[in-house]
Amino acid sequence: MNEYIDSTLLRSDATIDDITKLCEDAMKYHFASVCVNPYYVPLAKSLLEDSTVEVCTVIGFPLGANTTNVKVYEAVEALENGADEIDMVINIGALKDKEYDYVKREIEEVRNVLDGKVLKVIIETCYLSDDEIIKMTEICNETFVNFIKTSTGYGSRGASIEDIKIINEHKNEVLEVKASGGIKTKADAEKYIKLGVTRIGTSNAVKMMEE
Repeated sequence: MNEYIDSTLLRSDATIDDITKLCEDAMKYHFASVCVNPYYVPLAKSLLEDSTVEVCTVIGFPLGANTTNVKVYEAVEALENGADEIDMVINIGALKDKEYDYVKREIEEVRNVLDGKVLKVIIETCYLSDDEIIKMTEICNETFVNFIKTSTGYGSRGASIEDIKIINEHKNEVLEVKASGGIKTKADAEKYIKLGVTRIGTSNAVKMMEE
């Protein structure tokens, strides 16, 4: 299970000591990545330099309501600071207004500056209807991103089994799925992995391993 985990610490009060512990634990358990706020990307990169653990950060987080230019700038700076993976939040309001071209173009503009680095698109399923989840899955198919991700962890709820089933029914063969938000136990994670999820975003990674 360790290879599925993005060990996440996105609290606003996270300190250098907290991020150091996060990275040390990630190396101990060989997690896929640590996911930190952009400010801590350089620190995480330096701590993980000689490991297999990737550095992931968030863009347009947590609301997704920044302008496209801001998201692009955030992504470029994150890469310059050492990020290996980018988790970006879509403009949820634009999706609900059926501004599909805007949502698609914004994803493409961020993707185009990543120089082949991993892009995960956070759609925040708690705020979406089934039809909107389907539409975002189709947009992720069309934009050739690496992952569709369920949640920021800051919405009204996290991932659900039903969300994943809807995505699975409409995604293409290459789009991967990251489930995040509310996944606290090994049993929780195993349910999603059985559905084909290839990344689990959790702030309870060490507890899962200790189980």
